[in-house]
Amino acid sequence: MQYRVEGIVIRSMDYGEGNKIVTLLTSTHGKVGIIIRGAKKLKSRHGSLAHLFTHGEYLFFRNSGLGTLTHGEIIESHHVLREQLELVAYASYAAELTDRLLHEEEASGFIFEQLKACLTALSEGKDPDIIIQLYEMKMLQIAGYGPEFDACTVCDNAAGSMRLSARSGGVLCSRCTHRDPSSIPLSDSALKLLRVFRKMDLRRLGSIQVKDETKKQLKAVMRQLMDAHIGLPLKSRAFLDQLDKYAAAPPERGKPE
Repeated sequence: MQYRVEGIVIRSMDYGEGNKIVTLLTSTHGKVGIIIRGAKKLKSRHGSLAHLFTHGEYLFFRNSGLGTLTHGEIIESHHVLREQLELVAYASYAAELTDRLLHEEEASGFIFEQLKACLTALSEGKDPDIIIQLYEMKMLQIAGYGPEFDACTVCDNAAGSMRLSARSGGVLCSRCTHRDPSSIPLSDSALKLLRVFRKMDLRRLGSIQVKDETKKQLKAVMRQLMDAHIGLPLKSRAFLDQLDKYAAAPPERGKPE
């Protein structure tokens, strides 16, 4: 049977001497695996369709199992995301998280639009930390673990300072923090942004500037939530952590900063 889908390459691997197997996140058929024959050859007319993060239209034939590409057109190559180490790291994390969290052919029109917006925002030079935190929030929500930030998850109190409790799936007020000793404090600005994140569609993301201290809090919050509710060991996240350590390390003596 012949299929025509709009998709984004979220995984690409070598297959045989000159072929590639790619996993597409599609707008209509969830995750789909297809073989792109000859994709590794220098003069391949379909090679660019196998590149990670490529957004395109794919025409393929499939009876069962993997499909075989017959034709394709690139809508957006996102080549910028493959040319800068930091952007490769962030985009790879979004792609791997999507691939690992979604099942084959699971309905995913909303996540397709969010991933497309995520990659576009990264390509446009918007703050990658904020973009990825927003995307993580969408993935938590699609997985059924959308956190509660409007009021205490125990007593519904909405006044006063709050702490994030991944265990309870949201925030705890000062009267209830004893229920989770591992909860972490939240500044007013971090809490306001988390409430915005929960409701925001990535397609509506404009330019946003967040103080470094607030970004650190947001990162700690999202890490706790992702570890508690998703818990996937991702190579791309480990790489991001290494980049963070490198960026935070003081320069060696005698070497320029």
